[in-house]
Amino acid sequence: MSKITTHVLDTVLGKPAGGVAVRLERHEIDRRKTGRWAPVSASETDTDGRCRDLTQNAAAGTYRLTFETGEYLKRNGRASLYPEVYITFTCDGKGHYHLPLLLSDNSYTTYRGS
Repeated sequence: MSKITTHVLDTVLGKPAGGVAVRLERHEIDRRKTGRWAPVSASETDTDGRCRDLTQNAAAGTYRLTFETGEYLKRNGRASLYPEVYITFTCDGKGHYHLPLLLSDNSYTTYRGS
């Protein structure tokens, strides 16, 4: 089983982005062979911009992190082209998956961290 965590950095301010709502979902196939996103957990980044409590025991599969970036930027008096950012990734069920988000008002990037 895998642990899944994330970290959001506000690259405009050069500091962690606290208070960003984050959802973790897992892609599931039902009896009719249609897919759906099933909720796993929801959290909010702490003052260090981290979500350490998304899941400790993720099985192999396809997951999606959703970041409520528009609300965070609006609270800070800024506008954004991206009201939400999605990171969809494949987890092998082994090891730690740390997926940071580097955020600015009109761009973002992500990578697999350590």
